[in-house]
Amino acid sequence: MADDDTGTETQTLDAYWASDNPIFARKELLDIDHIPDEERIIGRDDEIERVASSIHPAVDGKSPRNTLIYGKTGTGKSLVAKHVTQSATEYAHNNGTEMRTVYIDCTQSSTETRVVITIARDLNDPDTTGITIPVTGLSTDEYYHRLWNILDELYDVVVIILDEIDKLQDSEILMQLSRAGEAGKVESCSVGIIAISNKISFKESLDERILSSLQDREFVFPPYDANQLRSIMYNREDAFKDDVLTGDVIPLSAALAAQEHGDARKALDILRNAGEIARDQQMETVTEEHVQKARKRADIDRFSQLLEGQPTQTKAAVYALALLTEQSDDEEFSTREIYDVYKNITSELDMDALSQRRMSDRLNEQVFLDILGRTERVGRGRGKGVTHQYYLLEDPDVIKPVITDDMRFSEFSEPTDT
Repeated sequence: MADDDTGTETQTLDAYWASDNPIFARKELLDIDHIPDEERIIGRDDEIERVASSIHPAVDGKSPRNTLIYGKTGTGKSLVAKHVTQSATEYAHNNGTEMRTVYIDCTQSSTETRVVITIARDLNDPDTTGITIPVTGLSTDEYYHRLWNILDELYDVVVIILDEIDKLQDSEILMQLSRAGEAGKVESCSVGIIAISNKISFKESLDERILSSLQDREFVFPPYDANQLRSIMYNREDAFKDDVLTGDVIPLSAALAAQEHGDARKALDILRNAGEIARDQQMETVTEEHVQKARKRADIDRFSQLLEGQPTQTKAAVYALALLTEQSDDEEFSTREIYDVYKNITSELDMDALSQRRMSDRLNEQVFLDILGRTERVGRGRGKGVTHQYYLLEDPDVIKPVITDDMRFSEFSEPTDT
């Protein structure tokens, strides 16, 4: 009987794998990591030219200018940086220059040592250099030493893209990389940095030594408007099969993303999710209804990624703010108000409650990660203290399902009166 069951299941899966996808033709065009042809990059001609101007010397093996790119999420910063460096690398190779680009996501590699290891492992060819880069076990200085040797032995020029650089726990690596040639760490290889940040105030956190060594050019990427978002999606309409999209799908997706500060990443997420929902429903067309459902799924997916790996105590504090927001006409709440609800949550989940100060520290971490927002209110009169008010950056009905997916919260029953 088991064999028959297995055989039936295998036949069912074989039919599934062999079936034609009725919705998508080239789904990869909707992936945010996909680097499209230049004609598909909309509204960023000036930005492409400016970044290309900064790294232009690299194609001849000379030192590129360090570049700092600012802009909100989904404004094409990473896309332009990857596109320009990919094009430069191909041109350099055709002209006999050994050029390489390394892309580092600082949300994944957030310490100096981890960044150096990632760069070195990406660039190394151990068969040629005889150098090994173990994942652990060496001092940071030794990792740097091996990286410098790899650069000198293999390359004329290397451009390092540090995306979401504001997530780095230590910015010392900026000085090490930007001064590698001047300090004599590398002799024959030039090193350039393209640093990308969502926070225009990022440089304020750097000390004078690092600022002096960077000597960077700065560019700000503006948000896309609704017309540009429509053009971006129409340029990738061939991700879908012919006549799959109803006429209102792309305009609605663009309008929804325009509400999110012109976020092209959000627009493509909505469009891709709408297609996946239609496919899962075994529909042959993608409609406005699918777009509306896709928007909520995109919100939940984004928030899930942001909260992934966060401690349960942090989730409890965010959940407390979500409950307050849902049960009140107000949008901003003081630390004391959040703490009172947080204590009820930890009590029901049989968790130790943090002190109010420590819970406030957890909330501030979420502000830094763009999960929450914060305002400051200065008191009047004799005290004149500063009170922090926190607010959600997503609707409670997006945040709550993400947190209740955590087993600790799955059985949580909300108090009726907070």
